[in-house]
Amino acid sequence: MSFTNTNTARETLKIKEAFSNLQNKKIKNIQKIISSESKLKLELNITTKGLSRKQVIIPMNLDNTNKFMKDSSAHITNINRVLKNIKSDIMADFIYIENRKVVITTNKIIGVLNLQTIERYVKKMNNIEVN
Repeated sequence: MSFTNTNTARETLKIKEAFSNLQNKKIKNIQKIISSESKLKLELNITTKGLSRKQVIIPMNLDNTNKFMKDSSAHITNINRVLKNIKSDIMADFIYIENRKVVITTNKIIGVLNLQTIERYVKKMNNIEVN
């Protein structure tokens, strides 16, 4: 088995452990969505790493990723401020880059309202090209 297939198998098993009620076909679809690197437009996706952490994953091109990470500490502060404004108990812990994606790690499981709030924040940024 090649290195890529081994990694894919490991990731599939991680998903299967976290979502044990899903069928194999659904898990393969989830894995395909998570590992897809051909996305160019700005979309937010939620995925879990472990059972107690949630992450917001934002696929971006390299230029947007670099612009976003330049002010990552300010983004954490601003994201936490907008989450606090909607009276959310979710806090963004840190931001990092993983395979042309910006990953925002939060302290708790994130809900739809919190995700929409983060999405609005990222889309309103002036230096990010949405296309």
